[in-house]
Amino acid sequence: MYNLTQLSDTERMRIELDKQASYTVWKVKNSKVGYEAFAMLTNNIEDDDERDFCQQAIMKYKTLMGVN
Repeated sequence: MYNLTQLSDTERMRIELDKQASYTVWKVKNSKVGYEAFAMLTNNIEDDDERDFCQQAIMKYKTLMGVN
C-alpha cells in the first residue's frame, strides 16, 4: 500500500494527469464527449513536460480502449 501524500508534487501531478487522460478517453469511447476533449485537456496544461506526459497517457489509453 502506498501513501500518496509522501510522493513528490511531480509524481502526484502525473497520477492526476493519467487519471484525467483515462477518463477522457473513456468519455470519448462512450460518446459522452467528442474528440475535441483531448485538445481541451492538453491545451489547459501550461507545463510542457506535463502536457507531453498527458498526451502520452492519452495515446496509451486510446490504444488500450480501442479508440482511434
